[in-house]
Amino acid sequence: MSEIVLATHGLTRAYGQSRALDNVSITVEKGEIYGLVGRNGAGKTTLMRLVTGQSAPTAGSVELFGQTGRELARARSRTGAMIETPSFAPFLTARENLEYYRIQRGIPGKGAVDEVLEAVDLRDTGKKKFKTFSLGMKQRLGLALALMNHPDFLILDEPINGLDPEGVAEFRALLRRLNQERQTTILISSHILTELSSVATCYGFVERGKLLEEISAQTLHEKCRTCLRLTVDDAPRAAMILQTRLGTDKFEVLPGNVIELYDCLDRPQAVSGALSAGGVALLGMEQKGADLEAYFLNLIGGGRNG
Repeated sequence: MSEIVLATHGLTRAYGQSRALDNVSITVEKGEIYGLVGRNGAGKTTLMRLVTGQSAPTAGSVELFGQTGRELARARSRTGAMIETPSFAPFLTARENLEYYRIQRGIPGKGAVDEVLEAVDLRDTGKKKFKTFSLGMKQRLGLALALMNHPDFLILDEPINGLDPEGVAEFRALLRRLNQERQTTILISSHILTELSSVATCYGFVERGKLLEEISAQTLHEKCRTCLRLTVDDAPRAAMILQTRLGTDKFEVLPGNVIELYDCLDRPQAVSGALSAGGVALLGMEQKGADLEAYFLNLIGGGRNG
């Protein structure tokens, strides 16, 4: 059985009559990269702030590494977080900024600073001041700060927001390395859904403070893979024809005489011809498939993702 790193139970945060988070229960297992998907104002940052203790829930509870209540403070010492823009002194170098936080947080050993600078590829910035850093460098320094206590669980709110393609690729590679080499569990939110899909192993979809769905990357891939969606008058007979005449069993028979065919995608005429020759009426044929963004938009009812 997998170890549960984070579990929220009916987590709610209200501001007056408005609920920023409404009865949200998610589960993050050890070793996962959990992608939190949602529009601006959906509740992603609120959820992360409740998990890290930066905000208190109106109702519900947080469980970290199996700990709740008074033991949460100790469990939170095993986490690192980058929520919203980290605050760094503009006229200090990367090393000076991190050394300040190391002392402030009581993290032992000056080597901790060099170690995280090496991890995020900022060790050679020398005397360069923070104010001259590119956005990508600033984001990586924020990640270095989150890594300084060697966390088992990393919480990142929109870490690739505003990065150029090169910066996104670097950050993506860094997250994979942390996850694979250090076995760091990661909870990450992002609006760049295509990039989230390239690293996440599972997802939680949030809209208007509510959790709509939790799904593994593998299941999502299966739901989104391209197929020919066939509507016929006799699905069992059509299935037999696909097997005998086209030599494929890569299809799924759905209710309503619908078949989703994952083979012969470049040969729709051969499919229709085989069905017709076998005495099956083809009532409709369309190519179906979706990426993460299309899946999310469909889940929330076709709204635009901001």
